[in-house]
Amino acid sequence: MLKTNLLKKTKKKFTRHHSDRYLRLKKAWRKPKGIDNCVRRRFKGKTLMPNIGYGSDKNTRNLSKRGLYKIKIQNCDDLNMFIMSNRIIECEIPRNISKKNKIEIFKKARELDIKLSNPPKQENL
Repeated sequence: MLKTNLLKKTKKKFTRHHSDRYLRLKKAWRKPKGIDNCVRRRFKGKTLMPNIGYGSDKNTRNLSKRGLYKIKIQNCDDLNMFIMSNRIIECEIPRNISKKNKIEIFKKARELDIKLSNPPKQENL
């Protein structure tokens, strides 16, 4: 596997045109469709539209800062799938998992030598 530098582009939040002006327009991006719209016509100094140039490098797209693929797991049984690939992945415990299950997942991950991106705090162990 070739080692490439982890170049992460800044994740620009594209907001909808005039969503700052009118409360009835949500912030979520919608492509402007009007015939006279300055954003659709790409006038200088106006809001930029998302396009393919904002994408990350294909080789480093889903990698974390450690250079590993990040995967969310829900319970201990999910860890068994990643025994063979514990050198290229790191697991993340979602926020909505209980403290008891987090500790259980942490112990199982330590046993299988799988890295966790957000292990529970030491006072909980």
